[in-house]
Amino acid sequence: MNKRYKIVWTKSASSDLETIIRYIAKNNPENAKTLFLKIKQEIAALSHSPKIGRYIPELQEQGILLYRELIINPWRLIYKIGDKSVYIMAVIDSRRNVEDILFEKLIRMKI
Repeated sequence: MNKRYKIVWTKSASSDLETIIRYIAKNNPENAKTLFLKIKQEIAALSHSPKIGRYIPELQEQGILLYRELIINPWRLIYKIGDKSVYIMAVIDSRRNVEDILFEKLIRMKI
C-alpha cells in the first residue's frame, strides 16, 4: 500500500500563489483560473508521489537536498517532504534568481 502524504501550504506559499493569481486575473481572468487549477492539480500529485519533483539545482550545488521543485512554466513550486506531509514552501517566477527571492523572503520573515 502506498503512503499518502498530506499537502500543507505555508503562509508564504499561499501568499505567493494568491499574489500571482490576482496579478494575472487583472488582465486575463480565464488564464488565472487555468493556472490556478493546473497548480492545484500538480500539487495534488505530490500526495501520492512526493519525489516527482527535482532537487532545486541552485541549492543542490550547495549540497542542500532538503527541497524539491515542480516546474509549471514559468513558475517553480518549491516544497519539502516530511514524514507524513508535503510542505509547499514557495511559488516563484522561474525568470527570477532563486537566491534573490529566498533572500527577500528571509528579510520579510518575522523572528
